[in-house]
This record gives sequence, structure tokens and C-alpha cells, in this order.
Amino acid sequence: MYKYLFGPVPSRRLGISLGVDLIPHKVCSFNCVYCECGRTLTLTTERKEYVPADEVMRELKDYLGNNPAPDYITFSGAGEPTLNSRFGEVLSFIKNNWPKLPVAVLTNGSLLHDATVRSEMMAADVVLPSLDAAIERTFRRIDRPSRQIKLEEYIQGLIDFRNEFKGLVWLEVFIIPGVNDDDENLLSLKEALVKIRPDSIQLNTLDRPGTDESIRPASRAELQRIIDFWQLDNAEIIASAPKRKDITSYRKDVESAILETIARRPCTLEDLSQILGIHINEINKYLGVLDDEGKVEATFQERGIFYQIKRSE
Repeated sequence: MYKYLFGPVPSRRLGISLGVDLIPHKVCSFNCVYCECGRTLTLTTERKEYVPADEVMRELKDYLGNNPAPDYITFSGAGEPTLNSRFGEVLSFIKNNWPKLPVAVLTNGSLLHDATVRSEMMAADVVLPSLDAAIERTFRRIDRPSRQIKLEEYIQGLIDFRNEFKGLVWLEVFIIPGVNDDDENLLSLKEALVKIRPDSIQLNTLDRPGTDESIRPASRAELQRIIDFWQLDNAEIIASAPKRKDITSYRKDVESAILETIARRPCTLEDLSQILGIHINEINKYLGVLDDEGKVEATFQERGIFYQIKRSE
């Protein structure tokens, strides 16, 4: 059992992905209303060694020395990976020892205004940052960032990173109907996207409830309207969660374990992670499929979002 690695998990965009988690649960620079992993517990921009990098590298050496190579090694988790002050060291360790193994970084991009963070990221193959708004009030409404983060700096960091980085940049825009899909917001976003010049602009929306129960997912038609409105050749809609079932790493035993557990009592993501001994991000991937198939349902309670078997009406 590994403490800082999870998976391989079936990823919508990265195939069979081995996750690397450098941050404790919900330490982040954002507290996004749509986060399916729950509310941010520590809202910060402070970089420090939140988890021991030496232990992470030891686990990577053990895993990659004893298992088939995944499609990607992915820095991700339930927080912002670049907050770990030794992030760049772990990334370099992977590329120095397994140079042909692609590395992806899932980041909100909030620290890319820092030249040190941009420099550390250069060894990656694919970076997947996000930008949900280019208007201040919308940015604060959706991403609820740390006070230290300024929208103008944030966007400029994305522009600077794209100018310096030789790999692929897949920029995610999370759409919340009624919040960032009006013409004013879309025009401001388009202006920023043209300046950033990502290889791909990927529209995403809710798979399951986020931390704000008032928001809803965008329909396929609503997302397509945005694609048509922008008229940007590199904009696309991310494939839906059920596509994960087509990936060879999708494990029926994990799906069954989740269903058997919540059949006994409703559980949060954290509960399921502790009970099953499976990383929260891995649990999250399977819940997306189960929710789409109508096998589970979510309810908001004081302690968070609880999942239970969906009862027939």
C-alpha cells in the first residue's frame, strides 16, 4: 500500500494514470464551488514541504520497479500540487530516471505567476491548468481564491508559462450555467484564451455535486453554444465520465467495494477513502461513473456530501 501514490486510475484525458499526491487533503489556493472533493480546509499560497518528497520518490521507485508503466504519471490530488516546495525535485526525479514516461500536472495555475514554479514545471510533458473566469467578480464567485491571488497576475502567469513551456498545455474552463456562461464572461474569457494560446481548450462541467448545492451542470447543448460562440479551433468538450469504463484500468472490484460500503450506510468521499484504503481521487473517479449510471445519489449534510445507493422510486 502506498501513501502518496494512487491508482493507476482510469482518467478521461490521460488513459491509465498513476497519481502522485504531494499535498494533504484539501490544502489549496482555491476553494472552488464545484470541487467534488469537498471544501478547502487550508486556503493558502504558502509553499512548503507538505508531504515528504523523499518518501514520495521512494514509493515511485518501488512502484515503477515492480509494475507495468502507466500511460502517464500525473501530479494531482485533492489540493494544489505546486504548493509543495519540492514539487520540482520530484518531477525531475521521475524524468531523470524514466525519461520516456510521460508526466502530466493537474494544476489550477494560480502559482504560475511565480518564475520559480514555472521553471520547476518545465520538465513535464503535459500541463493541465484551469481558468474559469476573466472577470474579477466571477473569478471570486467560482474559484474563491486565497486573498493573495490577483486575477490579472494569475492570467499573466498562464501567458508567461505558455511562452516558456515546450510541452502541451490543455487549459480547462469549468462552466457553471448562470455564472460564467453569459456573453460578457465568455468574451472576456475568449480574450484571455487568445493571449494564453493553449494547445487545447477543454470545457468541463459538473459530474456530481460540488461544495455549493445551488449550482448545476451545463448541458451538452449549453457547452456546444459556447464552442460556437468562441469560434476557436482548439476548443472542445471533455468526454463524459462513463468513457472511463472503456479504459483497461477500470476495476470492477473497486466499483463493487464502493457499492457494498454505501449500501450499509451513506458515506462521504473521505469516509470511503478511509474504509476502503483507497486514495480519495481514485474513489472520485469511480463515483463519477456510478452516478452517471444512476447507481448512487448524493445528499448535502452538515459534514459534507454523502453518497448512498440510489433507491428505486
